[in-house]
Amino acid sequence: MSVLTNPAAATRIVPAVVFDVRRPQRMIERSAFVYRRSWLVIVTGFFEPLFYLLSIRIGLSALVGDVDAGGVLVPYDQFVAPGLMAASAMNGAVFDSTMNVFFKIKVSKTYDAVLATPMSAGDVAVGEIGFAVIRGALYSTAFMLTMWGLGMVQSPWIVMSVPACILIGFAFASLGMALTTYMRSWEDFEYVPALTLPLFLFSATFYPISQYGNYAWAVRLSPLYHGVELVRAANLGQWDSSIFGHVAVLVGLTAVGIAVASRRIEALLLT
Repeated sequence: MSVLTNPAAATRIVPAVVFDVRRPQRMIERSAFVYRRSWLVIVTGFFEPLFYLLSIRIGLSALVGDVDAGGVLVPYDQFVAPGLMAASAMNGAVFDSTMNVFFKIKVSKTYDAVLATPMSAGDVAVGEIGFAVIRGALYSTAFMLTMWGLGMVQSPWIVMSVPACILIGFAFASLGMALTTYMRSWEDFEYVPALTLPLFLFSATFYPISQYGNYAWAVRLSPLYHGVELVRAANLGQWDSSIFGHVAVLVGLTAVGIAVASRRIEALLLT
């Protein structure tokens, strides 16, 4: 019997709690209400990649010169800018889906109160991931406008960089929330920068993948690499069949992250 004709079989692949997602927008509304008085916390996450970008434009760009990006020579700062934009989306999503979620699970017990209402564990997972994605999208849009203001935009296709960053946000927010459900104390958050910093530095963010030589295969294992390639293609207006592969990787990671996060939230709070 196929999965389509037997819903019970589907739950062996996808947690049953995912099928009970009905009100995730309520979690997004709650997060927006909470952050209305601490909006500065959201704004600060945009500045780290922006400062990187400005420092590269002022210093390294003149020293490095033009870089070959898919057969097109572009100034180094314009090569790096899409990578930093993708990293900005990653940072926004990871922050909200890790420390923020852990605080609500272990300290404030927010989710215990939420699940006392008609909302489900799936609503919690999808709603929190959704707000993290919104935060990443805000960073990305602001970064895109900054690139335009600094004259770093190469193609009108740059508008597609925002949907690409939303996809990056979904992937990292879902994975971040899934990993957070396994954390036992605040000390475990030392692993977060230990994971995100190498991704930031070694995802073809600052160099073409050809510069990694025999280690290029390791770069392709990075989720951020696939996001960087999408944003860079949007900035250059260069689209080829490899785009589908990058999208498929991010969509696959998003699905895995949401499934694990939903199952873990249900196990932590309903058992």
